[in-house]
Amino acid sequence: MFRIGLGHDTHRLGEGSSILLGGVRIEHSRCLLGHSDADVLFHAIIDAILGAAGLGDIGEFFPDTDPINRNRDSMEMLQIVWNTVRSQGWRIVNLDTIIFAEHPKISPYKETIKNKIAQILGITPNQVGVKAKTGEKVGFIGREEAISAECIVLLAMNL
Repeated sequence: MFRIGLGHDTHRLGEGSSILLGGVRIEHSRCLLGHSDADVLFHAIIDAILGAAGLGDIGEFFPDTDPINRNRDSMEMLQIVWNTVRSQGWRIVNLDTIIFAEHPKISPYKETIKNKIAQILGITPNQVGVKAKTGEKVGFIGREEAISAECIVLLAMNL
C-alpha cells in the first residue's frame, strides 16, 4: 500500500540575523517569525508525512496553545512525527520539497539541507528533493514579507 501526503507552511519575516531552513542556519538580514523555531521546510515535511499517514497536521501534534511548543526545535518535532509514523509500519519512498524565498538564495545550501533531512528520516539523500524558487518580486514572497515551503511525500507500508 502506498500513500501520498502534501504539506505547506508559510512564516512571516522579521528583523533578525539568520533563518532556519531544513535544520540549516543561514545568515540573513531577517529571521522567520513563529511560535516554534519557524523552520518552514520542516513544518511542510511534517504536514506531508502526517497527511500521508492519515494522522492530521502539525497543529494537532504540536498546538501553539501548549507552552511546551513555544520556541520548540522543529528537528525534534520532525523526529517525533517520523517515529510515530514509522512505528505504524510506514517507510518513505521519497519526498520532494520546494522553498519559496526571494532572499536569501538557497542554492548554496540545498545539498546540506538534503543531507540533513535524509539523516533525520533515516533515508538516503537521493530519496530527498530540495528545490528553490523566488517570487519574481511578486506577492508576499517577492516583497520579502515571508518564506514558504511545500513538500510531497510517498509512503509505503512495510510488508
